[in-house]
Amino acid sequence: MSDSTRLMAAVTHVCTIEYVAKMLGEDAELLEAIIYNDDNLTYGNIVSVYVGPEETITALTDEGIEELSDMIRAARITTKTWHEFLDDFVEDIELVARIKAKSLR
Repeated sequence: MSDSTRLMAAVTHVCTIEYVAKMLGEDAELLEAIIYNDDNLTYGNIVSVYVGPEETITALTDEGIEELSDMIRAARITTKTWHEFLDDFVEDIELVARIKAKSLR
């Protein structure tokens, strides 16, 4: 079946970034910073959930969680790759410094 005729599974639930951070043992602020640029994950894996007229929270599909987890796992191979990843994917310099100060897992 070609990509254009492949059926996509319906998304029936999403997980908030705070919940994903707990599941992955990661900093929620770091995850928010990574997915702030929605080009960092496949289209459709990041979902905005309206919780009020002008208020949204960000959530991820199961595929988004897997993609983000794989991305972080690959970046954590060495301290050098982790620091390069942070520099490339996180714009907040103070957050990058705080995360780099934490020990490599």
